Amino acid sequence: MHENNTWSGRFNEPVSELVKTYTASVSFDQRMAECDIQGSLAHAQMLNRAKVLSDEDLAAIQQGMAELLNDIRSGQFEWRVDLEDVHMNIEKRLTDKIGDAGKRLHTGRSRNDQVATDIRLYLRGAIDTTCQLLRDLQRALLELAAPHAATVMPGFTHLQVAQPVTFGHHLLAYVEMLARDEERMLDCRKRVNRLPLGAAALAGTTFPIDRQYTAQLLGFDDVCQNSLDAVSDRDFAIEFTAAASLVMVHLSRLSEELILWMSPRVGFIDIADRFCTGSSIMPQKKNPDVPELVRGKSGRVTGHLLALLMLMKSQPLAYNKDNQEDKEPLFDTIDTLIDTLRIYADMMRGITVKADAMRSAVLQGFATATDLADYLVKKGLPFRDSHEVVARAVRHAEQAGCDLADLPLEVLQQFSSQIEQDVYHVLTPEGSLAQRDHLGGTAPAQVQAQIARHQARLGEA
Repeated sequence: MHENNTWSGRFNEPVSELVKTYTASVSFDQRMAECDIQGSLAHAQMLNRAKVLSDEDLAAIQQGMAELLNDIRSGQFEWRVDLEDVHMNIEKRLTDKIGDAGKRLHTGRSRNDQVATDIRLYLRGAIDTTCQLLRDLQRALLELAAPHAATVMPGFTHLQVAQPVTFGHHLLAYVEMLARDEERMLDCRKRVNRLPLGAAALAGTTFPIDRQYTAQLLGFDDVCQNSLDAVSDRDFAIEFTAAASLVMVHLSRLSEELILWMSPRVGFIDIADRFCTGSSIMPQKKNPDVPELVRGKSGRVTGHLLALLMLMKSQPLAYNKDNQEDKEPLFDTIDTLIDTLRIYADMMRGITVKADAMRSAVLQGFATATDLADYLVKKGLPFRDSHEVVARAVRHAEQAGCDLADLPLEVLQQFSSQIEQDVYHVLTPEGSLAQRDHLGGTAPAQVQAQIARHQARLGEA
């Protein structure tokens, strides 16, 4: 009898040591050990209810699994590469402990539906953690936005000064993105939370199993309805990685802005020292390493998405060994995303805002030019004509080296006789903000209302 006695009766020679090492997954799938035990206990309880497994065997399995769980949590469990994966390691140790009852546990299932169940259990927990962290990051952004609902900063298009906004309004854009990210994660969870167990290898089993009962024990909302599909597709993992990629892309965009804002040439913010590093040669440097790494790690996660898509694209039904390659990109995506969200919330709570620098930047780019155009339209001038008038006024102010609001009234009236003294109410950054007092606008009152809405939605931590 060859060493791997779960299937070696079919073969005339043992698997080579090179193949054992190449095909083994226990080095990375052992992180699903608790999920594997959870699934096995539910399966055993279902088999017992179906009169396939005796009360004595069930009790022995439950006791043995409890001991194995303690060994795993305490680090005393010895993982063996020759046993290939997390499932066979646990089953072998269980059988060593309790004898034949351990051998009966695998009745009515296959490693194919077992691993599909373990991944879903593990991913379900990861999604729940991710959603909690997304909410905490949204709270951190709101905490920073609240005192800056009226803090003027330049809004940009094409990285050129466009119109005045408030810093609070700017941050709320990312709160909206992260709220959608949370929605995507919760929607993904619905499809993750379906039970494959009972599909067996690919065609189901001849034993009188009760899949709905197993699903109830494991907290699944439903069961996978087709046995071939249940064991072979990993679209739920791909969907999660796509949602994770979007989170990382959103955080990469915010990271890019934090990096620009912290540059001395911009000087809008400062990031707390604990999130930065210095230079080995330039003593004056303070580098924003955390947002830079987040920007880089976004490529890592989107790369995992592509890897999983390519993994599935040419597989015939049903299970294939290719699917062993689903775990490392999925696990690294989970780890990267969770670590990033944790550190990002902490970092946002360590940001200092330089409001004076933000306001000064607004005055450098004729940010109220559109307000002047709107002013003229309200006076009766067609928009295209007002656009031309303002463009000429901007050119004059640029040559004079001043802002539109600094031009004397008589100079402004050279461009349009419809300009009156009240124009200066709209040419200041604060006046510009106040004009945009509508749902979704950047007026401080609207920003405060949006902050209150999000705080009510998120509730207490």
